[in-house]
Amino acid sequence: MNEHQRQSYWRANTALIRNLLIIWGLVSLVFSILLVQPLNQLRFFGVPFGFWMAQQGSILVFVALIFIYAFQMDKLDRKYNNKQ
Repeated sequence: MNEHQRQSYWRANTALIRNLLIIWGLVSLVFSILLVQPLNQLRFFGVPFGFWMAQQGSILVFVALIFIYAFQMDKLDRKYNNKQ
C-alpha cells in the first residue's frame, strides 16, 4: 500500500470511529440522561422510554455499534486490500 492509500485508509478509519462515537454519545448521554424526562412521556414495552433507553437501549445500541464497526472495517480492509 502506498502512502496516499495509507492516508486514505486511516482517514476513513478515523471518520468511521468518530461517527460511531458520536452516535454512542448521543444515545448514552443525550437520550439516556439529558432528555430522559421528555422521553419518559412515551411508553416502550410498558415502561417509560427514557428509563428503557438508560437501562437497556444504550447497551443494545453499543453492541450494535460494535457489529457495525466490524462490518464496516471489513469492507474498508477489502477496499484498500489491507492484508495486515
